[in-house]
Amino acid sequence: MGFSLGKFFTQGGIPVTGYYSRHRDSAQEAARFTETKAYDDLLSLVQASDALFCTVPDGAIPAVFAQLGALEIRGKQICHCSGALTAQEALSGREGGGAYYYSIHPLFPISSKHTAYRELPGAFFCLEGEGPHLHWWAQTLTALGPQVRILAPEAKLRYHAACAVASNLMCALGKLSLDLLESCGFSQEEALQALSPLMQANLTHLLQAGPVAALTGPVERCDSVTVQKHLSILPDAAAEMLYRGASQTLTQLAREKHPEADYTPMDKILNGGSR
Repeated sequence: MGFSLGKFFTQGGIPVTGYYSRHRDSAQEAARFTETKAYDDLLSLVQASDALFCTVPDGAIPAVFAQLGALEIRGKQICHCSGALTAQEALSGREGGGAYYYSIHPLFPISSKHTAYRELPGAFFCLEGEGPHLHWWAQTLTALGPQVRILAPEAKLRYHAACAVASNLMCALGKLSLDLLESCGFSQEEALQALSPLMQANLTHLLQAGPVAALTGPVERCDSVTVQKHLSILPDAAAEMLYRGASQTLTQLAREKHPEADYTPMDKILNGGSR
């Protein structure tokens, strides 16, 4: 995240002071990548900067904020990039030290620290916090390309859960599909090739028209016999729970799409309990 945001900012004309890390090599690599400076100590970076980004795992953010709180940070902007933590939660009950605290979360999978910055102009950023700089960040990021939304603190966790469902839980569904195809004799590479057109076409339709319009398959058709057969060949209870839970939501979508249809048989099968 530190690599990507730093490069994104410098490419967009936002001056970046540099980097500090417990691991000197990491700070030097990031500084070379962004053509900025690697600092030997946190105090020097704080003194040279008006805004500081803590690009560390969520669990480490309170400890970093505590380090910063021991320094003179009055009037500084202290930002983290967690999707789940609010700006104030990261303080863990400590005083703010006269600084302003913000969370700035790019809703984007940073899979490569050297290339992800190129895609950030098309990303969505969620901002949260209290202070005079929040709307400045919204306007500045918007000017660089991303869509931006300012959230209330109480909405932050629901926002992050939505991100996890759309991104991480998709991997669980993909894994189950791959496992089933591999049990049919496909290699993983063959399975991915076979599923790619199906998944990409469905995702495109979903994003363009919404989940109700994109819905197809046995649940939509109320083909309870096929769904019952699917449940009978799933590899374990976890897979069955995943299939049942997702299909119960699909049944609700199917009712919206076909209000004239009777989905009672589907309800009975999906609510019938697991093995």
